[in-house]
Amino acid sequence: MKRKTLIYCFTLWAVFLTWGLSTASAEENRKFRVLVVMSYDDDFLWDTEIRKGVDAILAETCNVKYFYMNTYKNPEGGVQKAGEAFAFYQEFKPDGVIVSDDNAQSMFVLPYLKDKVKTPVIFCGVNEDADKYGYPASNVSGVLEHYLIDESIALAKQLIPSIATFGFIMKDSSTSKAVFKQIQKESDSYTATFVSFKEPVSLKETVAMTEDLRKNCDVLFVSSLAGIQDEKGKPLTDPECFSVIRKTFGKPIIGHNIYHVRFGALCGVSQSGAEQGETAARLLLKTMQGTPVSEIPITKNHNGKRMINVTVLKEVGIKPRPEILGSAELVRTEN
Repeated sequence: MKRKTLIYCFTLWAVFLTWGLSTASAEENRKFRVLVVMSYDDDFLWDTEIRKGVDAILAETCNVKYFYMNTYKNPEGGVQKAGEAFAFYQEFKPDGVIVSDDNAQSMFVLPYLKDKVKTPVIFCGVNEDADKYGYPASNVSGVLEHYLIDESIALAKQLIPSIATFGFIMKDSSTSKAVFKQIQKESDSYTATFVSFKEPVSLKETVAMTEDLRKNCDVLFVSSLAGIQDEKGKPLTDPECFSVIRKTFGKPIIGHNIYHVRFGALCGVSQSGAEQGETAARLLLKTMQGTPVSEIPITKNHNGKRMINVTVLKEVGIKPRPEILGSAELVRTEN
């Protein structure tokens, strides 16, 4: 009798286990499949922020897969990576695609997805004008990235009113070309005179260009530097490059991302990669739930966070008015 009872209990347990696994599998299959193609790599800080934003919206309800094209460290390999991304797209068969930053637009979306598939595609982190890529398209819309340069300079002048000139340095890339265009369009409205835009590739060039900017600028605006190569050809990280620039320039620096200010920039009004990711994810979710892509207008980032580094304030002996500090997030330099 006990033997029969044990067999019955075991059979019942096996049935419930099988049912539970089948139910979990069915629920997994019912989730939207989302492919996110990043222009850069999984330790690139901007991509990390975007991923946080995407996951905040989609991680619990979608099966999200990430593909990194690594074009900051290896721009020459981008075309091959784009082909690999498309092969993964064909295998994964996503219900929707998010594509981040400019390199992935030109190398992946345009040759493989735009007006060629029915899958909705939402871009984010794009610095070029949308019409450069023919956006919006039948299956493509998304979120442009606008650098808050004017706002960052205005904040710096609140801290140091004598600032009259600024320069800009950023690793040479398709994004740097787009940012330079933005500055050319906007510079007449800036509260400081724009002097020069530098796009180094090597660390040696970075030092030489920064020395030149030091002679001609009151403050230096620093953007993405990851991938600049040292004397042995090794790609360096953003913090490594930033440290060199900070020591070489020797005067206040402005950053446009939260991590720049934490690296040692005096201040900045940061656009958020998380906002880009969240906005793109919400738009994609709408399309996968039935809204035609043609009804999704192209948008851009709206929120900016005022950031001030109190470590740098003390180093340069600045004592701002309390209301300036009260309107910003205060951080310290991370060594």
